Amino acid sequence: MNGVLILDKPARLTSHDVVNRVRRILGQRSVGHLGTLDPAATGVLPVVFGNLTRLAQFYSHSEKTYEGAIRFGFATDTYDADGEPTTPPPEENKLVPIDVCELRALALQFQGIIRQMPPPFSAKKIGGVPAYKLARKKQEVVLQPVLVEIKEFEILSAAGDQATFRARVASGTYIRSVAHDMGQRLGCGAHLASLRRTAVAEFAIGDAHTLAELEAAMQQGTVDALFVHPRKLVPQLPSVTASEESAALIRSGRATNLPEMSKAPQIKVFYGQRDLIAIATRVAGTLFHPRVVFTGSAD
Repeated sequence: MNGVLILDKPARLTSHDVVNRVRRILGQRSVGHLGTLDPAATGVLPVVFGNLTRLAQFYSHSEKTYEGAIRFGFATDTYDADGEPTTPPPEENKLVPIDVCELRALALQFQGIIRQMPPPFSAKKIGGVPAYKLARKKQEVVLQPVLVEIKEFEILSAAGDQATFRARVASGTYIRSVAHDMGQRLGCGAHLASLRRTAVAEFAIGDAHTLAELEAAMQQGTVDALFVHPRKLVPQLPSVTASEESAALIRSGRATNLPEMSKAPQIKVFYGQRDLIAIATRVAGTLFHPRVVFTGSAD
């Protein structure tokens, strides 16, 4: 079984937890995902399995879109609602007043290429050790700021001590850090109250399925209907359908001529409508050499 499935990750599960559940449901060992989500976050988690786990390298820098809420009034050590407050939370009758116009003006400062400090509870490595492992042991976590790109960041509404937002960011951006930094600039503290990922690359929440739906489809023998059509994958690359002779050469890792794609630097090669057999790179003229072959044993 080879394919890509868009899951709607539930809260309280790590991305690794979801992968393990998919392994059990499908009865398949070779399963991976395209982009980690924090345990508290929900939403789009593309899962790849079988030979198509080799597609992961083409999604390592994928753009992501989020919706969520930021709570103002106090910060936490994890920069989200799962952490311990680093300052006492305000009493219920003394909520920090927030102004939507002020927040929208502040949000403009976080758009574009900015320098961002990753959260101490993150997968960033310090001396080869993930920062969150050091933070859990109360050890000092010294991280360096990194350049990230926030393509869109819009405050949608504000009520009480919370504001809702929508953001579109490049890979490597921490929305938790955005929330924390906004609180610092306002002088009142803030943390990420909730987060939902609505898109990763070409994969959108409207096409996502729950784990329960996957399990039911597996029992009914209709699981193939949940998979993303292979021709929709890596949409930036054109597709070509290879002849039987060319497909045989590509499957064995050898170059072949594909005249109809003579100008494309890289292509997806299919045999038939759904059998994605390779990503191939143009060597010269009409000669293409397979860069990644998806047939044969999975890694």
